[in-house]
Amino acid sequence: MPNDKLVLVVDDDPDLVEAICMKLESKSYRVAKAYDGIEAWDKIQEERPDLIILDVMMPRKDGYKLCDELKNNPEYEDITVVLLTAVGSAVTSTRYTHQEGMSTLADDYIPKPVDLDKLMSMVDDFMGQA
Repeated sequence: MPNDKLVLVVDDDPDLVEAICMKLESKSYRVAKAYDGIEAWDKIQEERPDLIILDVMMPRKDGYKLCDELKNNPEYEDITVVLLTAVGSAVTSTRYTHQEGMSTLADDYIPKPVDLDKLMSMVDDFMGQA
């Protein structure tokens, strides 16, 4: 049964975006794709997704910044945001920290490499799907 829930997948890794989108489509979600934070912002304004799967480390605008912009904007603050983060294994070599991840207003986060089944279960929970 198709549903009208739209999930926006944002990551600068096209292969990962494709894998997540295929999995979402197999569960009858509508999907939109973006490959950096600026492109994602344009899509959000065009289509207003129900949930965003958002990578942290991206060019042009990172996931933390986009998430904070959304959560501090009354028009978009109720959109569910799940951050994808490889930061755990790279904390010492990046300017991103788990502290930022914990202090950001994201609804949840999942580490990379992404466990697609776990991610789908999170999406289902947030979307109220059984």
